[in-house]
Amino acid sequence: MIVRNGENYIEEAVNSVASQTIENLELIIIDDGSTDRTPALISRFADSDRRIRVFTHPGRQNRGMSASRNLGLDRARGEFIAFLDADDVWLPSKSADQIGILTADSALGMVYGQTEIWHSWDVNGGPKDFTLPLGVAPGRSYAPTRLFVNLLTRHVQTPTTCNAMMRRTAVDHVGGFAAPFRSMFEDQVFYARILLLYPCYVDGRCWARYRQHGASATVKQFGGRPFVQAWYLRFLLVTARFLVARKISDKPAWRALRGAFLRESLVFVGASFKSLVPNKLR
Repeated sequence: MIVRNGENYIEEAVNSVASQTIENLELIIIDDGSTDRTPALISRFADSDRRIRVFTHPGRQNRGMSASRNLGLDRARGEFIAFLDADDVWLPSKSADQIGILTADSALGMVYGQTEIWHSWDVNGGPKDFTLPLGVAPGRSYAPTRLFVNLLTRHVQTPTTCNAMMRRTAVDHVGGFAAPFRSMFEDQVFYARILLLYPCYVDGRCWARYRQHGASATVKQFGGRPFVQAWYLRFLLVTARFLVARKISDKPAWRALRGAFLRESLVFVGASFKSLVPNKLR
């Protein structure tokens, strides 16, 4: 669990891990330079539960999402790895269900299922909670690179940081998270690599809730559509370099990557032009 200034929601996130139906787990919390009450809160969590360990970057620096996740991976001791952002929650059987699936098939690199897009936590109301279509039939595994193609469509449920679980050997094999991605799409770079190299299992059950709120990292850190599109194009280019480096010649993967790059380039140009047009002329 990585966190920066997460005092409002982190207790609920931590409790959702502590309340898993299995007890043999560890929770690594990485404080990425918080300036609110987060350091005191997570210190209290660690004092009250021996399974929780807390780490920071040298000098309590803010190093970004990828560096923080990699620090957590360096400290983790488990055979299986899962992530949870400090404003989301796991449902109680997530760990047990996913470990059971990965244990039953040693070839699997990852498992994921449905993620609830969670609005109802806000008592003031809002849109209804929902889940995205999986894009494939649930209850089975898929060979590389079938789910990678799904990832690039951006229209179906794909692995999320609060939902997926990976085998540690697969995480190490892909090299963890790409350090230059301090913020947006760092998870997409990571999951793309897993999906390119390993069979993955897709389940129909919902295992996590992804909280929707105006203070989320996605909302606060990314200043406009052109910025978001520029980083997505960078994700595609970094992924293309990964295919070359790992000598992956799979035609569907390359076709999907080329199609995504062309599509998102057009979106980037359109968004960039729109941002230059005065509001009164739009």
